[in-house]
Amino acid sequence: MYDSIVIGAGAAGSVVARQLAEKGSRRVLVLEKRGHIGGNCYDRRDAYGILVHEYGPHIFHTNRKDVFDWLSKFTQWTLYPNGHQVVANVNGRLIPVPFNLNTLHMLYDKEQADALEKKLTDAYGYGSRVPIMKLREHPDAQIQAIAQYVYENIFLKYTMKQWGQTPEEIDPAVTGRVPVLISYDNRYFQDQYQGVPRDGFTEMFVRMLDHPGITVETGTDAGQRLELSQGEIRFDGQRFLGSVIYTGALDELYGCKYGRLPYRSLRFDFEHLAQEDFQNGHSVVNYTVSEDFTRITEFKHLTRQKDAEGTTIIREYPFAYTGAEGEIPYYAIMNPENHALYEKYKNLAKQHQNLYLLGRLAEYQYYNIDAMVNKALVLADTLLGC
Repeated sequence: MYDSIVIGAGAAGSVVARQLAEKGSRRVLVLEKRGHIGGNCYDRRDAYGILVHEYGPHIFHTNRKDVFDWLSKFTQWTLYPNGHQVVANVNGRLIPVPFNLNTLHMLYDKEQADALEKKLTDAYGYGSRVPIMKLREHPDAQIQAIAQYVYENIFLKYTMKQWGQTPEEIDPAVTGRVPVLISYDNRYFQDQYQGVPRDGFTEMFVRMLDHPGITVETGTDAGQRLELSQGEIRFDGQRFLGSVIYTGALDELYGCKYGRLPYRSLRFDFEHLAQEDFQNGHSVVNYTVSEDFTRITEFKHLTRQKDAEGTTIIREYPFAYTGAEGEIPYYAIMNPENHALYEKYKNLAKQHQNLYLLGRLAEYQYYNIDAMVNKALVLADTLLGC
């Protein structure tokens, strides 16, 4: 009945399914283990009418006009004209993050700040993005002092809460995601397009999967219907020769036979407050030196919602993923040992020529939404011979 089977109805699975069905006239079956589509981007109205992100805040941001235009077929946008901005609560004081020249001038008097700004721009150039670990290596004592402040007050404790490791133990690609900015740019991301779908992420994926060539089954564990053995894939007991796109955790596809791939997970505590504002207009406040949680998101500010009374917030508590019931793997822990373990599972997948791995979990990589959409479109075009 089907030309392709897609495992997972998150961003990766939904995009590849739509492209295969629309551009290639493929008959696509999408199997989703959860009771809803949208993956971790799933959002819903809470009991107070406020649109909340069930699995933590998600913001779309990109410089890729082709990706933005493709998604715009399924949604209108609430764009942020001044970009997404985040502040850190450092001992009760709110400062912009990433650390930038505005932050510098908040911490030093004008004469000191001006001198330090000149040193930074001379050393790295205005507009540069400098990883904190690189900044700490600079020989100038005053630049080292700035770097140490940033390291201790923004990176160190926050990183240990988020990852359970110090910045020195983490892949530089991770610590480099939030660099020091040698500019007056308060935006958390520097992409051209920033915002959220106007009617929510879930509605965008509903429209994306609404195609006569796509069948979606939620609450379905693909592991109970797929059998991978002797170089072939069987579905519901019958050999399946079409393409199977898998977006779930690769180790779990093979019963964790070599051991479980390590991830960081998150616990979310929602709270509704009978007040119109909790964070003085800030959508996200990071707690970098205090509290057990890493950040608080206030959804009305994130989505620019105006039609609800009160406000709903969410606190995030990171912890090590164990695979226990109800836990969700969010962030792959990148290091040589874990990469080697992943490669063992990837080699198992290579035994099946019609099995394709796509997404954060299947590829054991971190992807922003725009990169994930682009990879899904590229894979679909490859499968279609485009």
